[in-house]
Amino acid sequence: MFDLVPLADMPAGEVESLLDAAFGTDRHGRTAYRVRAGMRAIPELSFAAVEGGTLVGSIQCWPVALACDDGSRVPMVMVGPVAVSPARQNVGIGRALMWKAIEVAQPRGEPLMLIGDPEYYAQFGFDAEATGQWRLPGPFEQRRLLARDRAPDRAGMVGPR
Repeated sequence: MFDLVPLADMPAGEVESLLDAAFGTDRHGRTAYRVRAGMRAIPELSFAAVEGGTLVGSIQCWPVALACDDGSRVPMVMVGPVAVSPARQNVGIGRALMWKAIEVAQPRGEPLMLIGDPEYYAQFGFDAEATGQWRLPGPFEQRRLLARDRAPDRAGMVGPR
């Protein structure tokens, strides 16, 4: 059994080691990292899964915005990365982290977005219906750019707030 605690309670080195184990040490070159470059995760929306005193999962959420081509800006929350220790995958840790972040984020009223597999994230209400005109600062598969919660169906670039 695992507990969900604020990610800020965990040593940064442990979190980085978990992310390396889950995604590889070359993860920093991915487009998602470019979107959130120079930002700090939102502490109240970022959680750790701890089992027997050991970090086994984490989720981070980031303050981003869609800079619309019409000049408007729509604040959003970028969800991810969602990391689970390779030794503890497929036991519900990632799902629990996602549902916790969604539960805490929803009262904020900002759309949630992420880059991920639609086959997995559909269970949390994410889809690509509104994201077809969005752009990111790097390569991405359009089908993997997902959103929920009143995401703007407008052309624009996703980046820092």
